[in-house]
Amino acid sequence: MKRMGLLVVAVAMLGAGCDDDGPTAPSNPDQVVFTAALSASNEVPPIGNAESSARGNAQITLDLTRGSGGAITGATVTWAFSLSDFPANSSLVAGHIHVGGAGVAGGVQVNTGLTAASALALPDGRLNTQVITTTATATEVGRIQAIVDNPAGYYFNLHSPLNPGGVVRGQLTRIQ
Repeated sequence: MKRMGLLVVAVAMLGAGCDDDGPTAPSNPDQVVFTAALSASNEVPPIGNAESSARGNAQITLDLTRGSGGAITGATVTWAFSLSDFPANSSLVAGHIHVGGAGVAGGVQVNTGLTAASALALPDGRLNTQVITTTATATEVGRIQAIVDNPAGYYFNLHSPLNPGGVVRGQLTRIQ
């Protein structure tokens, strides 16, 4: 108990010494990074079939190009995700950022480029970190500022043949 009291005092003293309570500026304003904790139970409606235990994590990095006025004019998107707890021999046939808060399904905003023809196989039901890099289309570039401004209003999900509407989903959280 004595140690806990000292820890609380030390933390309070550190906090009292801060003059600036605002967030620190990102090291590179033209790079935005989001994470998403993916789960089959986050899908709308939640997955109830053989893939209901599926889960994973995603990190999405936007490397932005801006015009002279600061508006986003282009973007390279790096998608990195890891998955587990799928049935053996599952596959992924699509992945996107969608508009929609938690519990709300919405339209595709930015595409990973995954298709049935370029499906990712999960022979043992998991996928170690998979990285895909895409260049945002003109339409996607027009949507990216809204995603940067309100990441909680968007989610990332992956789709499988068994769950073509989406198998795992997670709301975006900006970390940089």
